[in-house]
Amino acid sequence: MELDKIDRNILVILQRNNRIANVELAEEVGLSPPACHKRVKRLRDDNIIVGDVALVNPELSGNKLTLLVSVEMERDRKDVYDAFKHVISKANEVRHCYQITGGYDFMMVVTVPDIQAYESFVDRVLHTEANIRKFQTSVSLRTVKSSTEIHLKE
Repeated sequence: MELDKIDRNILVILQRNNRIANVELAEEVGLSPPACHKRVKRLRDDNIIVGDVALVNPELSGNKLTLLVSVEMERDRKDVYDAFKHVISKANEVRHCYQITGGYDFMMVVTVPDIQAYESFVDRVLHTEANIRKFQTSVSLRTVKSSTEIHLKE
């Protein structure tokens, strides 16, 4: 689907506040409310907007420790990768998991309350996965930037 300038403006605004009233959104992008509503509906129907979520303060979870975990698999095979992805998708501690290139096969962002909870995660998830050759953990000292916004090219 081709996005014009108005579509892009709608998406920028909705990424910052998807609870904005349609009348206010329409005014900001220079459309009538019915035309704006129709555009937003089309963006949803065409899977440009793929979901609406509430971003909850992460401190409420009690997860004060963020770890970056690099994982190298034993073999370079699709079935090995798929099995790992299946296991990781069920681990609540894993906030993000990326299949990557380079020296490691996966990079995960893991959040836990403390180091004991991380040890439990490692024992329950990583040490039971026979196809992991090795993993490396880095501890995040602080969050420098965290955003859910997608930059849209002009």
